[in-house]
Amino acid sequence: MAPRHGEEGTIASEPDKSDFASSLPSPDPSGSTSSLSRYLHYGALALLLIGGLAWWALKPATLNPMADPRAAEAMALVQTHRALGAPTLLQAINEHVRLVADQDRGVRIGEWSVKHLGGDRYMVAVTMREQSSTKQWFERDYQWQADVARKAVMAISMPAESLMPIDESGRMPLIQPQPR
Repeated sequence: MAPRHGEEGTIASEPDKSDFASSLPSPDPSGSTSSLSRYLHYGALALLLIGGLAWWALKPATLNPMADPRAAEAMALVQTHRALGAPTLLQAINEHVRLVADQDRGVRIGEWSVKHLGGDRYMVAVTMREQSSTKQWFERDYQWQADVARKAVMAISMPAESLMPIDESGRMPLIQPQPR
């Protein structure tokens, strides 16, 4: 039995000229389809990058509340507003997350978002997903309306209302209409 090429103990011979020739690009016209395919791939990649940059530059302020100083002020106004059972709304939500996690139930807090409603009014929202004792997931949507000019916060969802402080009459204080 003759030793095979590349086995131990054999001397490497010159590569076959036919193998070398087959690795070179062929001059036939079918090679042009691979260059067309390459250009199409580069074009698709360029469009994807341009689209990503355009989205990043033009994304709405709800995705980046710090782009609008009034929106950032509205978020700070809501997060630092006093809460029922905690010094601030942010601390009340974080404490609820901690209590649920201590009970070995799953809980996830979403990103805080701000949406401009017109004038000096903004809607500040955060979504919390939590697991019940029966291991089913549900969501709580906390939403507040912040009036930056009047420095007032009003709950506009039931979960948010449950965190708001109660006044002397036993009800949540509402924004009083201003005289015009």
